[in-house]
Amino acid sequence: MSISTELQRCISILQSGGLLVAPSDTVYGLVCDATNEEAVKKLISVKNRPWGKPISVFTDGFEMMNSLVDMGSHKALLHTLLPGPFTVILPSKHKVSPLLESERKTLGVRLPANEWIQNLVHAYGKPLTATSANISGRPPHYEPQGFMNELSEEKKKSIDYVVDQGKLPRNKPSTIIDLTGSSLQLLRQGDVLPESKNSFTSNSAQETKKIATYLAEKYAKQCEQKPVVFILEGEMGVGKTVFAQGLGEFLGLDDIVSPTYVIYYEYPVKKRSIGMFLHADLYNIEESEEYVHLGLEEYFKKQTMICIEWGNRIGPLFDFVKKTSHVVIVEMSYKSEKQRTLLVKDIHE
Repeated sequence: MSISTELQRCISILQSGGLLVAPSDTVYGLVCDATNEEAVKKLISVKNRPWGKPISVFTDGFEMMNSLVDMGSHKALLHTLLPGPFTVILPSKHKVSPLLESERKTLGVRLPANEWIQNLVHAYGKPLTATSANISGRPPHYEPQGFMNELSEEKKKSIDYVVDQGKLPRNKPSTIIDLTGSSLQLLRQGDVLPESKNSFTSNSAQETKKIATYLAEKYAKQCEQKPVVFILEGEMGVGKTVFAQGLGEFLGLDDIVSPTYVIYYEYPVKKRSIGMFLHADLYNIEESEEYVHLGLEEYFKKQTMICIEWGNRIGPLFDFVKKTSHVVIVEMSYKSEKQRTLLVKDIHE
């Protein structure tokens, strides 16, 4: 990986025990070397954070995560959730400053769905602190200047560099999940709420979009090799088009509508390895012979993300889709009048 000038500057600051303000997949964070106790002390002082309160860390992948915590029997669950906006609490292997651990000797670990912070951790080769850039007890910040404005002149001197990537989307801080007990325990709810390994709960259209955005981020890299196809199943009104809009938001598209009077719409995209988003609605398909004239097959190529509503009607196309694509089935159902359950099945796992 070639290292940019800014990334190299950040690495030099971290090596010298400095503090960074940097973006993540949730909010701006206050970042230092998690193995450098003096740097951690400086971070705690800047945040006015009570001593003894644990702080989570960023990792660049499962290998580094496994070196820091005991993943135990939770590896399958972790691979399902991550990368994404989750902090997972597990027994610590005591490879970071003890100031970051809880009294129970546990550690919160993150694998963020943010390319910049992943690149920084990977290039630095050590875990970094993953705490939000805010004074303790105050709201998190979505642009760095807000944090700097709330610091005293003395505390500002402790910040060695600000990585300013503009205003971040107004995501909640990460969902915190404790896996040290016999079952998954939710300690803080973020935008994406898991019920179990492959199941998520949505309480609103906005939360459905957040879940879709999370899944789009999770599978985006697969598009470099083959198309990624989300097949949506569920009753009328359960939120399939809302989910498609969430995928679109990840891709920078804000004009996604259900293709009611045609079978599909195509949208050019300029997002990493993705060049095309195809949104199909098979509700009006009645006979299998109709698929012959649709021409959908030509879109199943790499650098394409595809969302198919009423996927239970895909019929004779399904074998073709399985052979050519990475397929993720999302079964959406009513949990109550306002709540939805999204069951995610990656047929390649």
